[in-house]
Amino acid sequence: MRARLNQIVIDCRHPETLVLFWAALLGGSPVHRARGWSHVEPPGFVRLAFQPVAEQRSGKNRLHFDIEVDELEPAIAAALHLGAVRVGEIVGDDLGSYQVMLDPEGNEFCLVCD
Repeated sequence: MRARLNQIVIDCRHPETLVLFWAALLGGSPVHRARGWSHVEPPGFVRLAFQPVAEQRSGKNRLHFDIEVDELEPAIAAALHLGAVRVGEIVGDDLGSYQVMLDPEGNEFCLVCD
């Protein structure tokens, strides 16, 4: 059997809004689909699809994206401008630094810099 990752699906309350955030952050054009779905195909990344669900997000993510950036502070500022929320402070170690962020629906992701 040969399998490949087709897309990553994110359950959310407002796909049409969340796709705009991720398209602005990663690049690509938002696409609004039937039954409330939306998606974006960022350059060099698998498609992110946003599926409407009725329930609110609860608990910590079991999976999150590490988004590599050239410089943390400008990337943090840009993400905040798009509607992200900063969680805590920048964390650094011998492999680099990262900042935990939340997208507009509270999904965690990290901005990372070597």
